[in-house]
Amino acid sequence: MDVRQLRTLLAIRKYGTFAKAADKVSLTPAAVGQQIASLEQSLDVTLFDRTTRPPAITAQGLQVVEMANKIIRIVDETNASLKGTLIAGTLMIGSVRSSALNLLPTAMVELRENFPQLKTNLRVSLSSKLVSDVASGELDAALVAEHIILPESLRWSPFLREPLWLIAPVNFKLTDFRTMLRTMPFVRFRSGVPLSSLIDTEVSRLGINTLDVAEVDTISAILTCVKRGLGISIVPHVAFAEIDAEKLQKVPFGEPQLTRQIGIIERIDCHRSLIVKELHQALAKHSGEYGIFRTE
Repeated sequence: MDVRQLRTLLAIRKYGTFAKAADKVSLTPAAVGQQIASLEQSLDVTLFDRTTRPPAITAQGLQVVEMANKIIRIVDETNASLKGTLIAGTLMIGSVRSSALNLLPTAMVELRENFPQLKTNLRVSLSSKLVSDVASGELDAALVAEHIILPESLRWSPFLREPLWLIAPVNFKLTDFRTMLRTMPFVRFRSGVPLSSLIDTEVSRLGINTLDVAEVDTISAILTCVKRGLGISIVPHVAFAEIDAEKLQKVPFGEPQLTRQIGIIERIDCHRSLIVKELHQALAKHSGEYGIFRTE
């Protein structure tokens, strides 16, 4: 087994056929077939079912693809480090599906502009899956909210600490948040994430029974419901970066006003710690007055 064979395998997986992969790795289809046959022999596995056209990857083949991705990334990072160009290769980033995702594309573009040799790849998933993928090395870093349980091999660095607001349509009369929650229709954030738990816990602590008219699972859906006049709701400040946010009114939520934090998780021994820090700083900068910069 060598790196060239693994790159060829990944090309087949990406482009679907031996012929298309051959063109991408500058080999003949016959040479691609020979490389895969040699790889199968060295690993003593069957990577492709050749009774189908095109050959279909097997379950064992998928396992080897996963292994190949890890090996290729380590090789590329090592080469970049030895050449003094560590900020190169591909940075694998994960993010929860939250309003914080609005900040990430801008930060990724900034990284690309500052480090032309760097590529970025974004994966959106649940917090638990992101934690697992960072711990296993599938991802270099991921954006998650606080209160996530992490293994000892990972660290979490906040880049955003923002207030929570009760929001209402422009034609609603604003009073204090307690009165509004008790008397106005409420659009509840229903999702198994720390933000929804934070909101529900404070509402319960205050002894308020809300007049629920809807339960939705994304911040953008909440904003749409409120802007259309369905009711009031509670969102983090970053939500005001959404389109037509000026159609909303807001009052502080909580006593004292609650805040939530979002940060980056990475492995403590991450080879990409330098570029992860650059990403963290870019996210903090684009978080405006609520950004938290790393000092170490």
